[in-house]
Amino acid sequence: MIIFIFISTAYLILMISLIYGWQQIPEFLTEYSPSETCFSIIIPFRNEAENLPVLLKSLAEQQYPADKFEILLVNDASEDDSVKICEEFQENYRQLSIKILENNRQSNSPKKDAITTAIEKAEFEYILTTDADCIVPKIWLQTFNDFIKNTQAVLVAGPVSLNPPTPLTSPERRRTVKPFRTFEGLDVLSLQAAGAGAFGIEQAFMCNGANLCYRKDAFLEAGGFSGNNEIASGDDVFLLQKFQQKKYKVAFLKSRDAIVQTQSQKSFSALISQRIRWAAKAPAYKSLFSKFAGAIVLLMNAGLLVGAVLALMEIWPYYPLLIIFLLKFNFDFALLYLSAKFFKREEVLRSYFWSSLAYPFFSTYVALKSLLSGYEWKGRKFRS
Repeated sequence: MIIFIFISTAYLILMISLIYGWQQIPEFLTEYSPSETCFSIIIPFRNEAENLPVLLKSLAEQQYPADKFEILLVNDASEDDSVKICEEFQENYRQLSIKILENNRQSNSPKKDAITTAIEKAEFEYILTTDADCIVPKIWLQTFNDFIKNTQAVLVAGPVSLNPPTPLTSPERRRTVKPFRTFEGLDVLSLQAAGAGAFGIEQAFMCNGANLCYRKDAFLEAGGFSGNNEIASGDDVFLLQKFQQKKYKVAFLKSRDAIVQTQSQKSFSALISQRIRWAAKAPAYKSLFSKFAGAIVLLMNAGLLVGAVLALMEIWPYYPLLIIFLLKFNFDFALLYLSAKFFKREEVLRSYFWSSLAYPFFSTYVALKSLLSGYEWKGRKFRS
């Protein structure tokens, strides 16, 4: 019990730090300053025929000079009509600079290889990455331009949100899909808040490649993805940690004008597989703060499960366990509320109570599974 109290104290200090960090980041408003920054937008894709049309349409609607950005679409052995869709986009928008590339596989990480392939062909100073299942806002590039001019940041992490849910017509689907969507929505909000909060206390360790911008020359000077390119995921966080080691300026763009929307997972099993993929890279983190945060979150959630079992067996008293859970419940909610308010997704907080009960099971299972087995991603199997 004493050890668990120590873990709980460390967890609450971590939450307070992240809440403070989030509040330290001012919300940035687009200034519509002269469009001077040039961007190479990189989008790796594999079997994304269902999602690409929406993303490409949002890119075509960018309110930014066409000569100030290019779009590099990197095919990673797609077996559907993804390439055809990209070629039609290229044909229909000849005023845009659009390149369709084939992934040059060099490592165990298809996505890192795809980004590296594109960077070798990129013509502009800033690399901006997103995913094929995303939608970017119309003033996405303008907002990054303004923020870079204001901060001179070498790496800028942007906010990511789930697409607003579409109405569910079938009562049966509402019963089965809605709880899953709200749970995933809360999880994404917590990850965004934790990542941004860490930027706010100058301990950044997490970002999302669906909305990430960095200087091309800094990427090359840092050696790109070398040193971690055998880990399938992590094109975002490992690069962030490399940049920090080199003392490059990094920043979080806290702007609603820059929110990239991404698709929710199609099933709960797909969500688990995605989170296992994300968790599998944690042991390779270089940042001491990231290792501390990951370990404390895992120990806190696992401790609650073990404590509940011991309380039921009357080995532990249940009063201290209940107090610890309530403290966690309230501090987690405080961080989630800040994130939900920023992303205007306050409605998902209605499901916070049952999600807070389910989350220790979810996070502990994902963490243990990531350490003990591999995972499947885009039809491929990887070892942790």
